[in-house]
Amino acid sequence: MPTNKPIKHFLQFSDFTLAEFEYVIERAKIIKRKFKNYEVYHPLIDRTLVMVFEKNSTRTRLSFEAGMHQLGGAAIYLNTRDSQLGRGEPVEDAGQVMSRMCDIIMVRTFGQDIIERFAAHSRVPVINGLTNEHHPCQVLADIFTFVEHRGSIAGKIVTWVGDANNMLYSWLQAADVFGFHLNVATPKGYDIDHSLVSTTRFTVFDNPSDACQGAHLVNTDVWTSMGYEKENAARLAAFDGYIVDGAKMARAAPDALFMHCLPAHRGEEVAAEVIDGPQSVVWDEAENRLHVQKALIEYLLLGEIPGGAE
Repeated sequence: MPTNKPIKHFLQFSDFTLAEFEYVIERAKIIKRKFKNYEVYHPLIDRTLVMVFEKNSTRTRLSFEAGMHQLGGAAIYLNTRDSQLGRGEPVEDAGQVMSRMCDIIMVRTFGQDIIERFAAHSRVPVINGLTNEHHPCQVLADIFTFVEHRGSIAGKIVTWVGDANNMLYSWLQAADVFGFHLNVATPKGYDIDHSLVSTTRFTVFDNPSDACQGAHLVNTDVWTSMGYEKENAARLAAFDGYIVDGAKMARAAPDALFMHCLPAHRGEEVAAEVIDGPQSVVWDEAENRLHVQKALIEYLLLGEIPGGAE
């Protein structure tokens, strides 16, 4: 159960320092290697993760639930249909009660303010599994995947093609922490809200093809995210020409990688030749949610393990 040490949350990417991320990434490498070698690793026996879902999920639920079991702990799934949150229980009250019955909580919800209020009243660490404004676990997995394939991301060029969504805002925070530059191509009307951004490590391009020039990593997402389905027709029109295809990837660096947080719509935001091609690492990227989140949970509950970076 919780100790007297200060509670550390992971609610947005900027919550961690570079040193903390580097530690978590090194731990993820070790934990992944143990997983691949079928080595039993149960540091969290008798620890419980509660997963609160107000938005649908495939990869987030599977990676957190499987990950907690693989660490020797237990995971409990709650959604708004199964809990009093769906009947209007105050977020603050839910944070108080849930955190008295478990060791760590993951929340996947709508506004960032919801998870901030929840965490402010929690006695245990809270992890952002996705909000409208931020998706820090996904970007952590993406950076880990880049490091696996290409080494340090510091000083590299990362391209974002799509709307200014939660992924982009987490990438913008990550650019500040890791010291890379972000090229951003968003259609008019779907551009960055500068009130949410503190970094200057990005350049906005009107032409998505130009944004890919020299990039070491090209990243995109669906054009219509959850909650925006009624805008689908308008978005398809606005994003015309923003598909990441072979021609755009040809303008990137010769060894550039392609990533997509999934689910993907081939023929819309990405061409099949790209997502299924040799530069794509989307399946490694998806799997790595499991490994980085296990390392993240371990760190939030146990802190740094002496000699843990081996």
